[in-house]
Amino acid sequence: MTRTHIPGILAMALIVLASNILVQFLFGNWLTWGAFTYPLAFLVTDLMNRLYGSGPARQVVFVGFIVGVFCSLVGTQISGEFGPLVTFRIALASGVAFLSAQLLDVAIFNRMREGAWWRAPLASTLIGATVDTALFFSIAFSAALIALEPENDVSWAGEMLPLLGVGPVAPLWVSLAVADWMVKIALALIALVPFRLIVLHVRGNTSTS
Repeated sequence: MTRTHIPGILAMALIVLASNILVQFLFGNWLTWGAFTYPLAFLVTDLMNRLYGSGPARQVVFVGFIVGVFCSLVGTQISGEFGPLVTFRIALASGVAFLSAQLLDVAIFNRMREGAWWRAPLASTLIGATVDTALFFSIAFSAALIALEPENDVSWAGEMLPLLGVGPVAPLWVSLAVADWMVKIALALIALVPFRLIVLHVRGNTSTS
């Protein structure tokens, strides 16, 4: 790790910390405020990968994972209206989803880094975000995985409702997952703009220093 990597490490730590706090606050019926900050982790990972390579990108991912584990441990000790803010299943889902999706993002980006500038960040984020959403919501709320934490009642997440209030009937957690995934995809497209600008800015400063 060098001094040039510190901004990426701090950014990842801040994003994970903020997302763990904001996930406690609802935004509408299907989302939390954390859904709008967490996808920025993919932007940080991709910037580190483009500017410094896959090694530093993985270092940043592991920092984010450690911060996430710390937040989960703290959350298990704080009681809300329905029990601990973070249950074992949510902590497990969060850790597995984050680490798997981010490392997959790094690997895909690295394989596509020689193509057009937008292909690697877009493809790696789209695939990583999809895997992240699928892993988190299924591990945290699917009735098929109730054995992970039998004492944790997640039956509320299995309530059968129209998808996003308008589609075919599906468990509530599926609507939550779809809404979360849609935000991730939208932000992946928007993030291409700051990705390009930051890369050009950093490389421009490097070439003139």
